[in-house]
Amino acid sequence: MEELSGSDSALREDIRELGELLGETLREQGGQSLFDTVERVRGLAKAARAGHEEASKELERSLAELPPDQVAPVARAFSQFLNLANIAEQHHRVRRSREWAMEPESSPLFGSLAETIPRLAKEIDPEQLHTTICNLDINLVLTAHPTEIQRRTLLQKYNRIAALLDNRDRYGQTPTEKSDTRVGLKREITAAWHTDEIRRKRPTPQDEARWGFAVVEQTLWDAVPRYLRNLDQVLRDHTGRRLPLDCAPITFGTWMGGDRDGNPNVTHRVTRDVALLGRWMAANLYERDIQQLTSTITLQVCDEDLRAEVGGEAWEPYRVILKRLRARLRLTQRWAEAKLQGSRAPEGEILRSVDDIRQPLLRCYYSLQRVGAGVVAEGELLDTIRRVSCFGINLMPMDIRQHADMHTATLDAITRELGLGGYAQWDEQTRQRWLLAELSSPRPLIPHGFAPEREVREVLDTIYTLEEIGPDAVGAYIISHASSPSDILAVELLLKACDLSNPPRVVPLFETRDTLAAAEQTMETLFESSWYRERIQGRQEIMIGYSDSTKDAGHLTSTWTLFQTQERLVSLARRQRVELTLFHGRGGSIGRGGGPTHSAILAQPPGSVDGTLRVTEQGEVIQAKFGLPGIALRNLELYTTSVLEASLQVPSSPSQRWREIMDRLDNRAMQAYRSTVKERADFMEYFRHATPIEEISRLTIGSRPAKRTPQQMSVDNLRAIPWVFAWTQTRLMLPAWLGVGEALEEAIEAGLTEELQEMFQRWPFFEALLDMVEMVLAKGEPSVTQLYEQTLVPQECRAIGEELRERFYRTRQAVLTITGHEAPLADYPVVRRAVEVRNPYVDPLNLLQVELLRRARQTEDEALQRALKIVINGIAAGMRNTG
Repeated sequence: MEELSGSDSALREDIRELGELLGETLREQGGQSLFDTVERVRGLAKAARAGHEEASKELERSLAELPPDQVAPVARAFSQFLNLANIAEQHHRVRRSREWAMEPESSPLFGSLAETIPRLAKEIDPEQLHTTICNLDINLVLTAHPTEIQRRTLLQKYNRIAALLDNRDRYGQTPTEKSDTRVGLKREITAAWHTDEIRRKRPTPQDEARWGFAVVEQTLWDAVPRYLRNLDQVLRDHTGRRLPLDCAPITFGTWMGGDRDGNPNVTHRVTRDVALLGRWMAANLYERDIQQLTSTITLQVCDEDLRAEVGGEAWEPYRVILKRLRARLRLTQRWAEAKLQGSRAPEGEILRSVDDIRQPLLRCYYSLQRVGAGVVAEGELLDTIRRVSCFGINLMPMDIRQHADMHTATLDAITRELGLGGYAQWDEQTRQRWLLAELSSPRPLIPHGFAPEREVREVLDTIYTLEEIGPDAVGAYIISHASSPSDILAVELLLKACDLSNPPRVVPLFETRDTLAAAEQTMETLFESSWYRERIQGRQEIMIGYSDSTKDAGHLTSTWTLFQTQERLVSLARRQRVELTLFHGRGGSIGRGGGPTHSAILAQPPGSVDGTLRVTEQGEVIQAKFGLPGIALRNLELYTTSVLEASLQVPSSPSQRWREIMDRLDNRAMQAYRSTVKERADFMEYFRHATPIEEISRLTIGSRPAKRTPQQMSVDNLRAIPWVFAWTQTRLMLPAWLGVGEALEEAIEAGLTEELQEMFQRWPFFEALLDMVEMVLAKGEPSVTQLYEQTLVPQECRAIGEELRERFYRTRQAVLTITGHEAPLADYPVVRRAVEVRNPYVDPLNLLQVELLRRARQTEDEALQRALKIVINGIAAGMRNTG
C-alpha cells in the first residue's frame, strides 16, 4: 500500500499486515496456486491502473480464462481484501481522532463538541446556548432497506478485527502481546475466509429487527452515555450549567418490522413480534446494568426518603431498590417471551412505562448526592439513567409505514359495505367533506360483521395491533406516496374507527417532484380545518423523500425541489403557528440523498432545522456510522453540533438572482434526465443488459422485493435502492450526476460562470450539491462501464452507452469549471486517496463480473450464480456503498 501518504503510515502498516495475513490464509487454505493467481491479477491490475495497456489486455484475458473452480476463490480474495481495508480505514479514523485529542497543542477536531460549543459560546448567550442544547430533538431512524449486503456473522468478525487493532494501539503491548494480537487477527481472517458471505435465504423482517437491536447492544448502548458525558462536561465548562438527567438530545427509532410499503412480508403479526422483541431486548440490557449496579452500589448510608421506602432494617438500602427493579426486569423478559411464544404471559409487576425504570434509579441517585456520595452517583448509575432517557422501554419506537393507496382501498371497501358507493372513485373535495364529517361523528364507522379481502383486513389489523403493543412502542404512522389532504385524513379516520386510545402522530411522506411541489398547499388545506388543528395540537411532522424524487427527476432537480419545499413548509408553519419537524428520508448513496452529515445539515434552508431533526439511517450506513464505538461517538457528536449550529446560526436566504439561476439549472437538468431515463424507448433495455440489475433483484439481502409490483421493469416500478445499486456496481454512478452536466454547460455558455462560482463559494446549499456530485464523479469509471457494454449489451443499444460516457466526462469538466478544482476531490485528499487505493482491487472484480454475467446469462448454473453474488459483495465493499 505504498500509495498512502507518509502521514498515514499507521494505516499503511495496518493494511499491509492485514494483507499479509490474508495472503498467508490464501496459501494455507486455498493453496499456493490460488495465492499466485491472486498476486498475478493484483499486479496486472495495478500496472493497468498505471497506464500500461498490455497489462490491461493481459488482465482481461487472464480473468476471462479463469477455470470455473477458480473464479469464486479469486473473487473472494479481492472481496476480503477490500473489506479488510475498510476495517483498517474505519479504525484509523478513530485512531486519528484520539491522537488529535491527545495532542496538547492541537485544536479540537472540527465538528466535535469540544470545537463547536466553545466557538458558539463566543457569540451566543450562555443561557440561550444551554437551553437550545437541552431542547434538541434529534431522532435517528434505523431502517431495514436492503443495502447492507454483508452478513451479520461477517460484520461481527470484522468488528473483532477492529477491536484487536484498537487494543494493539491503545495499550502499549509487549512483544508477546503483539504476537498474540497477530495470531488473533489471523484467526479472525481465517474464520472469515471459511464463512459463507452469501445469505442462503432472504432474511425475515424479524431477522432485520434483531440486526437493528444488535447495533444498539454492541455499540450504541455504551456510546450514548459516553457522548452525553462529553456533552455534559463541555456544557458545564462553557455555560456553567450541566445537562439535565432526563435530557436526551438524540434518540432512536426504527422502521424494522413496521415498514410494510410494498413489502408483503411485514404483517401485523410481524409488527407485534418486533415490538415484543424490542421490549425483551430493552429489559435484558437494563437487567445487565442493574446487575452491575447491584454489585457496586453497596453503601449503607442513604437519605430519609430512601430509608422510608426500603425499611429501617435494610442493611444495604440501594441494593434493595435495585434488586426490586431487577426482579421486575426479569419478569418483563419472561412476559415478552411468553407473548412471543403464544403462551400465557405473567402479568404481575412488569414494567409498563419508562418511569417504572427511571424513578427507582433517580431515588438512588438523589440519595447518594444528599449523603455526600455524589461521586458514586455520577458513575455507572448516571449512565444507566441517561440510557433510560434515550432508549425508553422499547429501545427504538417503531414507525408504521404504509402506501396511501392501501388506505384508499380500505375506505373504499368500507363505503361499499355501507352502501355509500366507492370511495376510490370520489374526487378530492368529496373525499375531504366525507372524511371530516366522519371524523367529527361519534358513530362507529366499521360495520358489524365486516369481512373484507385480506389486504384490507391487514390494514385494519395493523392498526388494532398498535393498541395492543402500546404507545411507547410506536413512533409515527408514515403515509408513503401521500399526495393530497385526503391521504392524511384517511389515516386519521382509520385510527379513529379502530378506537385507538392513544393514536400515533400521522406523518405524510412527499417523495416525488410533483407531490413535493404541492406539499405546501396540501398542508395548508389541512391546517385550515378546525378538526385537524385540534388533532395536531400545534405540532406537525412532515417527511420528505430523497430517493424517489431523485429517481423521478434527477439529483439536481430533486435537491432543489427539496430545498424549496422545506422553505415553503417552514414559512407555512410560521404563518399557521405550528411547530414543524421535518423528517428526511435520506439513503446512503449520493443518488439517494446521502453524504457527509455535517455539511448536509448546514446546507438545509434557513429555519428548517430549528432544534429538531428526524432522519433515516439505512442499510450499510448503519454499520458505517455506528458499527464501531469510536465512530458511533463521532457521529453522535456530528449530529448534535450540526443541528445546534444550524439552529443558532441560521444562514441567510439565497438571493433572488441565485434562485433564478437554480430554476434555470433545475429545468434543464430535469429535461436532460427524463428525456434519457423515461422518454427514451430503449434505455431500460440498455440498463437491463449493461448492469446486474436482474441479479441484484434476486439477492437475499433484505425482506423487501426489489420491485413494488411484479410488472415489467420500468424506472417508476423499480425501487430506488436497486436502481442506484446497479449503476454503482458498474461504476457509472448515473443517478447522482445525469442532467447536472447539461444544466451547468448551458449556464456556462450563457455567461453565468462567475455567478455560479460565487454561489459555490458563498452558498452552503450549492457548495454541498456540487461537492457531492464531484465525489461521485471521482468514484465513477466510465471505462469500466464500457467493458460491460462490449460484452453484454446488444449492438443496437450500445449508442446509449457511448452517449452516457461522453456526458459523464462533460459533466465532470463542467463541475470542475465551477469548483475551480484541477481534479475531483481536490479539497478532500483523504477521500481521493482512498478511492485511488481501492481502484486496482475493484477493477478485477468488475472484469470478473462481466465474465460471470456473460456466462450466467447463457446457462443456469448454481456455481456461477454464487460466484456472481460474491463479486457483487466485493464491488459493494470497494465502492463503500450499494444503494
